[in-house]
Amino acid sequence: MTTIEVDATSAGGPVGHIASDTSGMNFWRADRAFRALQARYLSPELLDHLTPYFDRLGELGGGRLDMLARTADRNPPVLHPRDRFGRDEDWIEYDLAYREMEKIAYEEFGMHAVSHRGGVLGREETLPPSVKFALQYLFAQAEFGLTCPISACDTTAYIIKRFGSPELKDYVLPHMLSQDRDTMWTGAQFMTEKAGGSDVGANETTAEHVGVDDKGLDQWRLYGDKWFCSHTDAEISLILARPAGSGDGTRGLALFALPRHLQDGTRNSYRIARLKDKLGTRSMASGELILDGATAYLVGDAERGFAQMIAQVNLCRLSQTVRAAAMMRRCLNEAMVVAQSRTAFGEKLIDKPLLRRQLLKVMVPTEQALSAATYAAHLRDVNDDATLRLLTGLAKFRTCRDNIKVAAGALEVRGGNGYIEDFVNARLVRDAQLGTIWEGTSNINALDIVTRAVKKDKGHEALSAALTGLLAAQGAIPAEFRDELSGYLDRAVALTVDIAADPEREQECRMAATALYNATTAILLAVEGAEFGSSGGDARRLLLARLVIDHRLKASDPLAPRVADTESRVAELLLDDAPVPLEQALPLVTGTAAAAPAG
Repeated sequence: MTTIEVDATSAGGPVGHIASDTSGMNFWRADRAFRALQARYLSPELLDHLTPYFDRLGELGGGRLDMLARTADRNPPVLHPRDRFGRDEDWIEYDLAYREMEKIAYEEFGMHAVSHRGGVLGREETLPPSVKFALQYLFAQAEFGLTCPISACDTTAYIIKRFGSPELKDYVLPHMLSQDRDTMWTGAQFMTEKAGGSDVGANETTAEHVGVDDKGLDQWRLYGDKWFCSHTDAEISLILARPAGSGDGTRGLALFALPRHLQDGTRNSYRIARLKDKLGTRSMASGELILDGATAYLVGDAERGFAQMIAQVNLCRLSQTVRAAAMMRRCLNEAMVVAQSRTAFGEKLIDKPLLRRQLLKVMVPTEQALSAATYAAHLRDVNDDATLRLLTGLAKFRTCRDNIKVAAGALEVRGGNGYIEDFVNARLVRDAQLGTIWEGTSNINALDIVTRAVKKDKGHEALSAALTGLLAAQGAIPAEFRDELSGYLDRAVALTVDIAADPEREQECRMAATALYNATTAILLAVEGAEFGSSGGDARRLLLARLVIDHRLKASDPLAPRVADTESRVAELLLDDAPVPLEQALPLVTGTAAAAPAG
């Protein structure tokens, strides 16, 4: 049994000469932007009901949950190939800290079930998907590994609810949606094989039809080798396999639900060959499976297995966006605490010009990710699949890439101590790398964005119309700034459409996806900032929109001298915790700042 570290320090002040960290911070209360966005998208009555739960999880994130996460990361799962009697009943031993985190996620907050059934978080009705993503955002600021099983449990249940037979739903869902961790069935998604990583159509796992059992379940047997299985010992896993005679490529793959235990309680016919020794997300077990006639149940249409699995992949991509946004928020919080509590060369770090610029480089992508994630979650609430089709790929592609730079930047702010495992920064850097690999690499996502979401599905039309409508409805945005935002969106869309039409320009897909993401988030930030400012709240997101344009969309000469006056005043406002009034933000985004000196 391991000992869970107790950290008595609190965020805000240094300990001796060492800069503080976010220990003791309430991640809900500290995140004014996140709270404002929840108020923007949720009804006042629902937000009032949920606030105590968000507050509780925010407190856990900077306290008990953070300590558990540190302990679980230092004590990764261990595979035991046999039980004590010598039977081949392989099982995975988890640290008690991981088990306690599971109870927080599944039992206390029902994060896997909240968008599937009523009775979670004190509500009789089923809550909207955005609530699940809000919980994931707060949870992932402390624990990054367990967010994969949480997401997989939710999305596996979603796929079975959507495509499964009535018999499969009756058999699986009551267990999957239980909040009793001792009896609930967790879910997973196993696609990767040695032959088929990103190229899923090359998968070699085969399926043989057995027939319908006495419960009415369409039963098959699977044979093959799955190479990378996260949450390896899940009770129910979605898995792709190729029925005999079904053909090559993704069209020949069917989707199956693989139980860990059979209906009589015995182990299914597959084995965990080994666990992966991973760079990050060490708390969560990833491994390899050998399927030797394993019993599985067909999910949906055998000829549409890959298409059905993609529905889960897209949901997981959205979860990856939320996870990246959460990790970047943790990075920003850590960097700000260091900058405010550390003194060097006779001054606070936050007063150093280069450090202030570095903080902005951490802040801007963090706030972009938050806007993208919360807007995408809202689109799930209102079932706007047309707009979500393109936004999901854009957000997953860019936020996961930005997360890597943000984590490295925050580590550098802490300095040498950030490289030491005593602080969270090293784990943030390690775990940030995974986002660009899970649910498709950056190249795969960029190709999907351009060649499918845009070229085939015309997702740019829905996204452009939605963003244009948001801009038109927000009268507080000055006309010249609205025109500038619209102009960059039009140019990014046109670029992406041109590249989609020309196969010879495939190498430009990532560039186009980045431009379209930046144009999208600049508009979201501007609309949010204007709306908040118009109601007497914080308009700082308008300033962030200005920085996205100036530094991520606008062409610049790297050798030209910079006119830093306006940006310095923007930095002064953004790095101060005080809300920015609308009348102070507007001149800075339109280039008329001389008329309104910073206060």
